[in-house]
Amino acid sequence: MEQPKGVDWTVIILTCQYKDSVEVFQKELEIRQKREQIPASTLLLAVEDPEVHVGSGGATLNALLVAAEHLSARAGFTVVTSDVLHSAWILILHMGRDFPFDDCGRAFTCLPVENPQAPVEAVVCNLDCLLDIMSHRLGPGSPPGVWVCSTDMLLSVPPNPGINWDGFRGARVIALPGSTAYARNHGVYLTDSQGFVLDIYYQGTEAEIQRCARPDGQVPLVSGIVFFSVETAEHLLATHVSPPLDACTYMGLDSGAQPVQLSLFFDILLCMARNVRREDFLVGRPPEMGRGDMETEGYLRGARAELWRELRDQPLTLAYVPDGSYNYMTNSASEFLHSLTFPGASGAQVVHSQVEEQQLLGAGSSVVSCLLEGPVQLGPGSVLQHCHLRGPIHIGTGCFVSGLDAAQSEALHSLELHDLVLQGHHLQLHGAPSRAFTLVGRLDSWERQGAGTYLNMSWSKFFQKTGIRDWDLWDPDTPPTERCLLSARLFPVLHPLRALGPQDMLWMLDPQEDGGKALRAWRDSWRLSWEQLQPCLDRAATLASRRDLFFRQALHKARHVLEARQDLSLRPLIRAAVREGCPGPLMATLDQVAAGAGDPGVAARALACVADILGCMAEGRGGLRSGPAANPEWVRPFSYLECGDLAGGVEALAQEREKWLSRPALLVRAARHYEGAGQILIRQAVMSAQHFVSTEPVELPAPGQWVVAECPARVDFSGALLKAAFICAGILSVHSELSLSEQLLCTFGGGFELQTWSELPHGSGLGTSSILAGAALAALQRVAGRAVGTEALIHAVLHLEQVLTTGGGWQDQVGGLMPGIKVGRSRAQLPLKVEVEEITVPAGFVQKLNDHLLLVYTGKTRLARNLLQDVLRSWYARLPPVVQNAHNLVQQTEECAEAFRQGSLPRLGQCLTSYWEQKKLMAPGCEPLAVRHMMDALAPHVHGQSLAGAGGGGFLYLLTKEPRQKEALEAVLAKTESLFSGQAKGAPHTRSRLRMVAIWESRANLSRMVQVVTVVRLRMNCCTQGSLAS
Repeated sequence: MEQPKGVDWTVIILTCQYKDSVEVFQKELEIRQKREQIPASTLLLAVEDPEVHVGSGGATLNALLVAAEHLSARAGFTVVTSDVLHSAWILILHMGRDFPFDDCGRAFTCLPVENPQAPVEAVVCNLDCLLDIMSHRLGPGSPPGVWVCSTDMLLSVPPNPGINWDGFRGARVIALPGSTAYARNHGVYLTDSQGFVLDIYYQGTEAEIQRCARPDGQVPLVSGIVFFSVETAEHLLATHVSPPLDACTYMGLDSGAQPVQLSLFFDILLCMARNVRREDFLVGRPPEMGRGDMETEGYLRGARAELWRELRDQPLTLAYVPDGSYNYMTNSASEFLHSLTFPGASGAQVVHSQVEEQQLLGAGSSVVSCLLEGPVQLGPGSVLQHCHLRGPIHIGTGCFVSGLDAAQSEALHSLELHDLVLQGHHLQLHGAPSRAFTLVGRLDSWERQGAGTYLNMSWSKFFQKTGIRDWDLWDPDTPPTERCLLSARLFPVLHPLRALGPQDMLWMLDPQEDGGKALRAWRDSWRLSWEQLQPCLDRAATLASRRDLFFRQALHKARHVLEARQDLSLRPLIRAAVREGCPGPLMATLDQVAAGAGDPGVAARALACVADILGCMAEGRGGLRSGPAANPEWVRPFSYLECGDLAGGVEALAQEREKWLSRPALLVRAARHYEGAGQILIRQAVMSAQHFVSTEPVELPAPGQWVVAECPARVDFSGALLKAAFICAGILSVHSELSLSEQLLCTFGGGFELQTWSELPHGSGLGTSSILAGAALAALQRVAGRAVGTEALIHAVLHLEQVLTTGGGWQDQVGGLMPGIKVGRSRAQLPLKVEVEEITVPAGFVQKLNDHLLLVYTGKTRLARNLLQDVLRSWYARLPPVVQNAHNLVQQTEECAEAFRQGSLPRLGQCLTSYWEQKKLMAPGCEPLAVRHMMDALAPHVHGQSLAGAGGGGFLYLLTKEPRQKEALEAVLAKTESLFSGQAKGAPHTRSRLRMVAIWESRANLSRMVQVVTVVRLRMNCCTQGSLAS
């Protein structure tokens, strides 16, 4: 479903707590802008928190200051001014704290979902979902101001949450429903009947939570999203110069101020809640702030006093979204796995992954951005992310495995994992890149309180099982209360003799009788605790590794989609490869598919995908995609293809391609030639229809006797088509060593005179070159002493059109060569065969049809060639709307045939109108504005109408509601302004051979019914060699 227009953000800021992450996350924002998730004009800023522990409130104030500073500079100011906020939509996204299940934080945790409508293919992170929610669901309709959104939760918001912004001022929090049980560990809002926030509770008492309950029993949860009006944002911004709040910003810290920790919800917003008293507010402490000394408490009291002074008069309201959902991403592995799996599902959720043996994936499990080769078994409720695994591997229930490559996966071959979290990490140790691996239990707690466990067992049992001792993990002076999983030096990061692998942790699951070798290797390694590991994480390398794996599995996907002939578009993947700088490997894969394809259709589609890559690389700056494709430099690769050497042709194409990559104009021209190469393969496939062409000898007509063939319509024919007809009829051979005159004299004793004419205007759309070709071939075969059946003639026309290289339709000629009303079908197989079914209609229906059928010449000629090129390009790209439209066209054919069988004019009219809508979807731009005006004027008087042929102009044909309406509709058109002059013509239906009226196009859709005819007249003349024209 196409997204409605979202918020045109002025600035998007992503705050992060680590200095070395700023550049990494800045790049991630820019990548999303290239993917069209963020408007191109939006200013993107990744901003480091002034200090690691400034809290969500301090990070918000600092981000707001940075946004105002950048906008002030853009506007030409030399100082920060809040005036720039008045026309700005600002979005601040907070990265938050470290997350034990993703090195890049909760924002970049990948989810088992995909967006098939996305213009650029990519793994979906929590950040992407939140961007979509803010841009397309919560943000639209809001006035200028500042949105602030945490990224530590999973949200679901309906498309239209129904937020009313009329008369809004102050700040507004977004609340989502939760149970009272869930609220015991979270924040909830207390509001009055008008939606004003009275108080905010965190881990409130049962009585406090019940006071917040709504009539449905749910409570409004603090969901991490708030909106500040321009007025309120100005008041908040004003605090950045007031001590001690200035210490929340980089300016204050640069001036030597002491850092202060503030909560967005329990400091900044709480002071605006109506039931909160000043005295209580000043002495309160935000829940994210631990116990501190008296100096810290005094500092916080001064900060809260300043907030109260500046913000107390600003109203705080709540917008409740009853149909949404909120889940905070806790440090519980069980809860994390539950959020990424699908209990009750019959199969696994496989996203952006290639799995060789998908039947081994347990019900409800999920696989995201992985390559799984061989037997890789995954138990129910388990998750794989960012892994390249080679079986045999058995991962049981309740596991999360991430960040392993193929070589490292060998460590899993002899194990069966259950209830474990195994992760590979990229590190920077004193400037050197390194890998480390961590292993924890699903049930282990990351909290400092409590006895604690490791690998789902008590520490004492773990020590007994492995031989590890407490002094291996903690210093002797570490207090017992601090001895926990977070501080235990469990994880090897460097070994003096070899590279580390998962086996350096997995040995703990089942210590072998190896004389303590594994334990000694573990002790010989430099080890870090989880807390010590966090500052060493190389987030740039982590994201680069994930991107590399995504594109590696994407290459497998591209190959499979093409070779399995799936109607799945590769264009989003092509855009991803080009915009993220790696089109080369994708083109190489497509070359391999094309060269090794046994099916010319697969090879042609692969070449069309290469053309799409080249066009995408031009970034719209190289001219139109449609154009000539006969540059001499490409003759050599084309010649290989013409001779049937597919592998040689593909290799030669790739060699030539390398010379055309330097600038957009060359890229577009190269794309045209790749499409031309694809047309060669299509031509060869269609020419397989020769298999069904046969003739019978008959008596030659007398010299000078005319042989006449008539058809009901024609299109822009040329001498080239008529010459091709002589060749395809076997009268002449282009490969003969004899001259033209010698061939004719030798075989026929003379030459031929061929005449063609038509009463139709140029570009009418009422016929095709296929119909002319059929008439010409019928006449040529007869004058050459051969009779050809209609079925053979239909297939002979296919051969002729491919010799002519016009790329015509596969069934157009059916309408001009078979009498009556019929359906033409061709199966998706070679050799290509067109099968025709005649439709029987009720008695008298043909006359009724003639009385209601009219043609209106629009006066506007149309050129089908570029339209057809666009259609073919869209089809080869397998764009979802085009694929669906193709299926609808087939279905529409059968509905139209049934309407004929029933003799229903209204139903036929509906088919006509639907057919025209389908044509417009297939070839956007085929309906000129003047024609649209004409059709609108005629609509009240007709059952249905459509332009003939490919559209763009020519004739309009329609079924009138009343019989014999020619004069009436001429009067309607005469009164309509801004139209081309239109003439209506009656269209009687006949059943005489070679004088077709009902023409079925695009698999039997009704198109042309015309009285005028295309005439081909041919005679053989006796002559001497000297007088024969060559």
